[in-house]
Amino acid sequence: MTGHRAATEKLLESYRSIPEGTPIRLAKRTSNLFRFRDETSAPGLDVSGFDRVLSVDPERRTADVQGMTTYEDLVDATLPYGLMPLVVPQLKTITLGGAVTGLGIESSSYHHGLPHESVLEMEVITGAGEIVTATRDNEHRDLFYGFPNSYGTLGYTLRLTIRLQPVKPFVELWHVRFGSAQELTDAIDKLAPDYDFVDGVVFGGDELYLTLGRFADTARHVSDYTGQKIYYRSIQDRSITPRWLNAATAPTDVLTTHGYLWRWDTDWFWCSRALGVQNPLVRRVWPAAKKRSDVYRRLVALDKRTQMSARVDRWLGRPPREDVIQDVEVPAERLPEFLDFFGREIRMSPVWLCPLRAQESWPLYPLEPGRTYVNAGFWGTVPIPPGRLPEHHNRLIEREVARLDGHKSLYSTAYYTRDDFWRHYDGDRYNRLKETYDPGGRLLDLYDKTVRGR
Repeated sequence: MTGHRAATEKLLESYRSIPEGTPIRLAKRTSNLFRFRDETSAPGLDVSGFDRVLSVDPERRTADVQGMTTYEDLVDATLPYGLMPLVVPQLKTITLGGAVTGLGIESSSYHHGLPHESVLEMEVITGAGEIVTATRDNEHRDLFYGFPNSYGTLGYTLRLTIRLQPVKPFVELWHVRFGSAQELTDAIDKLAPDYDFVDGVVFGGDELYLTLGRFADTARHVSDYTGQKIYYRSIQDRSITPRWLNAATAPTDVLTTHGYLWRWDTDWFWCSRALGVQNPLVRRVWPAAKKRSDVYRRLVALDKRTQMSARVDRWLGRPPREDVIQDVEVPAERLPEFLDFFGREIRMSPVWLCPLRAQESWPLYPLEPGRTYVNAGFWGTVPIPPGRLPEHHNRLIEREVARLDGHKSLYSTAYYTRDDFWRHYDGDRYNRLKETYDPGGRLLDLYDKTVRGR
């Protein structure tokens, strides 16, 4: 904590050095956002001293963690104690503070909700330059509940105390194939309560999978997806049908717990294929240490800056392409409708599915507690039909998600009108929080940051 206090003093000095009226931003080297903005020379808050796990308490099953700590480092600190965060987002360089203010999800979310639901207290530097500690029941409880989905527009977390859960060395997996979205949807609430983890992948309208995971003490054989093997392809190769699933069914695959937590990171789900990394020859020479989501994300950012892919498409006479990089939540019973729409209008695969059940009400991302939702994640590009707007498909998705009583994560592009946006994300509550914790408007407004891309 001595180091944390020193970093806090340095941060306050950094804040005070930024002239009045100048917007405040973070000076950080990495990002998992897909709202690309132009480079800026504006000064930023130095948060380099907030990237450590301060302590792990194995008896209370809690950890004290600085806000810029990556989940990669957090997991490395907790696993030796036989513990892990309740929810570990899929990509190694997502930070704890980022997952809390910008949402996160993974296959334990059916049981534990979203990452911010494991937080016991958070220390925040507000837009006003004050440092406050917010909990569920203190004088800053409004900030505690309003912080998720605020994306750094109310303040930045410096330190968080989170709950942990016990783990075993291995995770057994059952990849269960379904022939329709309705069959898969009907199975979620029947199967998920009996397993520690549940997520899924859609490869086509008649090829959908739920992957059920359960902790195990021992394993005869353990798979490794950090080298030549590709995890998402193993789902198709190692599957069973629902009629073969019972208490005696042997797992179709087994990973170490560490390997399971990062199973998606090696290939950035399946997005590494766009960079050629799934080509066997390329994969063999691509350094193992560079098979990581943050490396791929930097390559995509470079392509955006240089417009290389767009230039090649024009040279080859191909139509321009639209980035469709989104995560949305829809009520589970509406999932078949959404997937039918997606297959008909967007025509992109695979699609990741992740069931979740919120534990409490969080006003800026209002999911009904105890109700099963399914996150659908899809990340790629599609050709723009002649005569259509460059954001044609993304607008279609926003309208459909709203029609299905769902919500869209804001880490990527959004095109809502201001009125529509605040209807979805509780503008009245947000404005009250903004007046209290950033009365001078030193931090960007949530709409301006996530939709207007400022």
